[in-house]
Amino acid sequence: MYKRLTFSDFRDEFTDYGRSDQFSYDGLKALYEYLEDFYESSGEEFELDVIALCCEFTEYDSIEDYLNDYSSNIDREDYDEEEEYYEAVLEDLYNHTTVIKISGTDGLIIQSY
Repeated sequence: MYKRLTFSDFRDEFTDYGRSDQFSYDGLKALYEYLEDFYESSGEEFELDVIALCCEFTEYDSIEDYLNDYSSNIDREDYDEEEEYYEAVLEDLYNHTTVIKISGTDGLIIQSY
């Protein structure tokens, strides 16, 4: 039996699992909307596994924040402007994994790959 979760239900599940700090409010909302759209378009049912989502997705405040944790195969010296470099890194990420932009912020959620 499956139950369709509202965003509030989804957020409550993270709280119940002690993972309320795993994602920002806006990040969790972006993840919820991504999952909702993905499963609606695929027609598949989805069993919520909070721990798996916490292991599979990571939120970053910005692409710069991501680069503090990971290196990129994009060479910084190939770009005159820092913003161009960040855009190239982001495009490269889109080619390798799921990237969820967090509306109204520079934040993003990246699926582990």
